[in-house]
Amino acid sequence: GAMLLGIFEVSILHNIVHLLFGVAGLALGRTISGAKAYLIGGGVIYAVLWIYGLLIDKDSAANFVPLNTADDWLHFVLAVAMIALGVLLPPRRRAAV
Repeated sequence: GAMLLGIFEVSILHNIVHLLFGVAGLALGRTISGAKAYLIGGGVIYAVLWIYGLLIDKDSAANFVPLNTADDWLHFVLAVAMIALGVLLPPRRRAAV
């Protein structure tokens, strides 16, 4: 029943998931190809979480992370933003002249 900013449901598992996303971002962000993979792959994972959150009954055992409606829409925004950034990120850095 813990809430972040009175909006998002949080739990230890939920916090661990977000920490793992951060660690993966730091590890993959060292190269352009890694950053693109992180953004697109992470965006797809957030899109799956968004759909999952829309489909499950919030009061059932299936809501083990836990998720609420605010989490669902945050996952949607993150999915769209991450995938868009991953697609728009240039393939390699240009050398300064």
